[in-house]
Amino acid sequence: MASPAILAENVRKCFGDVEALKDVSFSATEGTVLGLLGPNGAGKTTAVRILTTLLRPDGGHASVLGYDVCTHAQEVRSSIGLAGQYAAVDENLTAAENLRLVGRLTQMSPSDIRSRSRALLDEFGLADAADRLVRTFSGGMRRRLDLAAALVHQPPVFFLDEPTTGLDPQGRTDLWAVIERLVHGGNTVLLTTQYLEEADRLADRIVVIDHGTVIAEGTSAELKARLGATVIEIGFEDPSVIATAAEKLRSVGEVTRVSDGLQVSVADGAGSMLETVRILDHSALAPTAIALHEPTLDDVFFALTGHAAEDATANGAADGGRAKRRGRKEQA
Repeated sequence: MASPAILAENVRKCFGDVEALKDVSFSATEGTVLGLLGPNGAGKTTAVRILTTLLRPDGGHASVLGYDVCTHAQEVRSSIGLAGQYAAVDENLTAAENLRLVGRLTQMSPSDIRSRSRALLDEFGLADAADRLVRTFSGGMRRRLDLAAALVHQPPVFFLDEPTTGLDPQGRTDLWAVIERLVHGGNTVLLTTQYLEEADRLADRIVVIDHGTVIAEGTSAELKARLGATVIEIGFEDPSVIATAAEKLRSVGEVTRVSDGLQVSVADGAGSMLETVRILDHSALAPTAIALHEPTLDDVFFALTGHAAEDATANGAADGGRAKRRGRKEQA
């Protein structure tokens, strides 16, 4: 059996008294997207820095394409592309110069550098701005250039650490399309995000991490299934018919009465919805509203952690402060 393209086994990392990662384990198979999902300060960036050889783990094992990140760091660096949370391009160079610089640093031939740079500038919609200084670019343009720079030497594995942070909805959608093209081309991607919609759309498998610990993993569908049943919500204008409707719908699923109607917990959303409508129609019970509520990743994350993945107000002060302290210590 082939080794995973990305592997972390019982990885630990401490910054002073703070345990950033506590025996974290996950893997990604070749040609897939692994989503590392969690709030700010959860340990996502620390995991990426270890896998990209920017930090050494305090314990455990990590590898990329079978290369140990500690003992074969150079081979790992030659095999990966990295786009961090903040664009790492040189604002005193033009877009084309930034890409050519990366090509030279990765020892590409001059002809390959020229053709690859042109192709990437076209792909990322930056061809018209190729000769502009990056300091004149918008935030979205810088993010696109940063991702293009990570692709210059065509590495098989990419680490994207919250790549859409700060982008507007259109910029985020554009980057999603680029990531999808990468994977369709056979590349492996580890994507960290605190956006549940992003993980739901892009990731083949999702690892949920909170306070340095993996608390759940699986496909999006598997994680949603952990919450159990889909819920059919039914509203009635006449409260006197609710009891009758509840009795009729017990054959569909578990019925719960709420203030203005019923909630029916079911296993098969679409089929049960049709059966519910059929029973109500046959019984001459006309609802004012009927809706199918499928579990979302937001529901999953809240159920697992007790807070939202983008909880910047409830946890921002503690997590943000911890992240800043970690950043200073990691830089040291």
